[in-house]
Amino acid sequence: MILSIESSCDDSSLALTKINTCELLFHKKISQELAHSSYGGVVPELAARLHATALPKILEEISKYLKEIKAIAVTNEPGLSMSLLEGIMMAKALAIALNVPILPINHLKGHIYSLFIEQEERLPLGILLVSGGHTQILDAKNYDDIKILASTLDDSFGESFDKTAKMLCLGYPGGSIIEEYAKLGQKRFHFTIPMQKSKNIAFSYSGLKNQVRVAIQKLGKDISQQNMYDIAASFQDAAISHILKQCEKIFNQNTFKKFAIVGGASANQILRKKMEVLCERFGTKLYLPALKFCSDNAAMIGRAGIEAYRLKRFVSPHEIKINPKTSSN
Repeated sequence: MILSIESSCDDSSLALTKINTCELLFHKKISQELAHSSYGGVVPELAARLHATALPKILEEISKYLKEIKAIAVTNEPGLSMSLLEGIMMAKALAIALNVPILPINHLKGHIYSLFIEQEERLPLGILLVSGGHTQILDAKNYDDIKILASTLDDSFGESFDKTAKMLCLGYPGGSIIEEYAKLGQKRFHFTIPMQKSKNIAFSYSGLKNQVRVAIQKLGKDISQQNMYDIAASFQDAAISHILKQCEKIFNQNTFKKFAIVGGASANQILRKKMEVLCERFGTKLYLPALKFCSDNAAMIGRAGIEAYRLKRFVSPHEIKINPKTSSN
């Protein structure tokens, strides 16, 4: 089996995946959301300290399986450097102790392979990757051939939800909070959909975020609960409409028989429903990861690790490197 480790941001997670069958034998994640909530975002130093405590605790639960491990898959890019380091230090120590190789895994590839947990891969696929750090449309032909067709020029889709929640003093993470508030609101704030007149295929959320800031400032300290619901509904509608318009441009240029949404923000139910309608218009089958595997987790790293294992992408504990800023394959 493969032991996989995920610590790229604020989720500490380990998993065990059977190499031959892709069966997920063990998976556990310890979230740091409550620890970071009061700050309105992830504090890197705090995240690293919490990983240092959480990862060994999870490892204790699977200590009896360590002799059966054939390789260790660990996220080494992209992410917070201090968080990545905690996972990699654990991977190095275990690899030396167990005399097994390491499989460095790109976190974004992990999100792609969240679609295939406990099953064989179904590439090629067109993919919309939406998370707190990335917003991309990808053409994924196989594990090694993943082309970026469009990406954000500034803020990511998930980041814009986090920042909107922070401006409304709703805490972190913002995605689920804004989605819940939007259910109770009316779309009466007319936020402009980004890049409507642009022919470029890209994403931009800084302008939309600024529109939200201005609306909140105009309402002042006496902002009502209903106003907050309405801002959330109006913002979410504009943010998702932007995604749909850019995906439509891509669909007009590329014939995708299969398309998928992955990443933490792929859990948004409105995005899922509207993307399903768009895919139906173009005769494209939509694939979605299970909700429990949308956010960062070691199960997806383990599933990507199986492909890396089959391709013999092994490195020694002394060879693995951290690349926190990379956003491609």
